[in-house]
Amino acid sequence: MKHYSLLVIVLILLNGCAKTLTIENEIFEKESKIPCKKDCPKITIDVPIAKNIPIVADSINKKILGVLKEIVYFGEKPSDAKDYNTLADSFIASYEEMHKKFPTETFGWEAKVKGNVEYQSDQILNIKLDHYTFTGGAHGYQGYRSLLFNPNTGKTIFCDELFKNEKEFKDFAEKEFRNKYKIPLKSNINTTGLMFENDKFQLPQNIFYTNEGLLLYYNSYEAASYADGPKEILFPYEQVSKYLKLL
Repeated sequence: MKHYSLLVIVLILLNGCAKTLTIENEIFEKESKIPCKKDCPKITIDVPIAKNIPIVADSINKKILGVLKEIVYFGEKPSDAKDYNTLADSFIASYEEMHKKFPTETFGWEAKVKGNVEYQSDQILNIKLDHYTFTGGAHGYQGYRSLLFNPNTGKTIFCDELFKNEKEFKDFAEKEFRNKYKIPLKSNINTTGLMFENDKFQLPQNIFYTNEGLLLYYNSYEAASYADGPKEILFPYEQVSKYLKLL
């Protein structure tokens, strides 16, 4: 009997160890019920959902939802939605409230988010969020967000944790960035019309691990005007591996 009980315990443990983190996309959509002929307000969220290892998956999923709440909202503060359906409802409700106040001025509201696993290794899980929102005005806003996780714990990895020596990498990246965008080494980084804060080169808010290499991606307004668009520079891993803690 003791041997049988031990065997059951071992099998349970082995079964638990065999589980691997899985990520599957799910789609959440909602349209306004207010009649319209074209450009009907709509939100579409196509987002990766982590599954199979509860503690790890829960950490990843909460982070992704939290970031989307910062992206998809209208008002003074982000939605307090607990899930994607509620988040979609909140966006459409904001439109309908504005439409009641300004029925001839509100049109074409839209929110689209497409997420995917950009890169995955034993050390890094990189989720990319491609997002676009329009809530009136001259134009909408499109951008990318990079979310980095430890695939074994689900904890967020911050950009300053990626490098053995962040200053050394930053100095290297600035030289390469200046070379790509033809900015003289001894000139102010903004001399050609860029908009780096305090006239100093900075690493971007979003760093992506891709199959081709490490991508530094500056969304519109981060380093340049909307008209000038986003800026980016890609480094093959063989060129930057000496700077990286994680790969």
